[in-house]
Amino acid sequence: MKREKLESATIILGKRVVVDDLKIIEGIGPKIEELLQTDGITTWQKLGETSAEQIKEILTRAGERFVMHDPTTWPRQAALAHESKWDELRAWQDQLEGGKLPETV
Repeated sequence: MKREKLESATIILGKRVVVDDLKIIEGIGPKIEELLQTDGITTWQKLGETSAEQIKEILTRAGERFVMHDPTTWPRQAALAHESKWDELRAWQDQLEGGKLPETV
């Protein structure tokens, strides 16, 4: 990925962006990133190609403290990052609450 694209991503997302840093995905922190990487999901592309159900299985296997997380939006967020669609990613993340779609009334 070109340096200019990462600089653009950093400006648009408001945080430093490093290629394949899974933590730029809303809802993924250091521990979950580590779990995913251990399971072979090390890139935005790979995360984008992984179903939410598969990710949920990884979280469930990891124990109680991870089962509460909802990975439904993670593959799409990762796909947007992989495609360098930073404006789209930012707009969508602004609508999410901890990586989840907001509850509709």
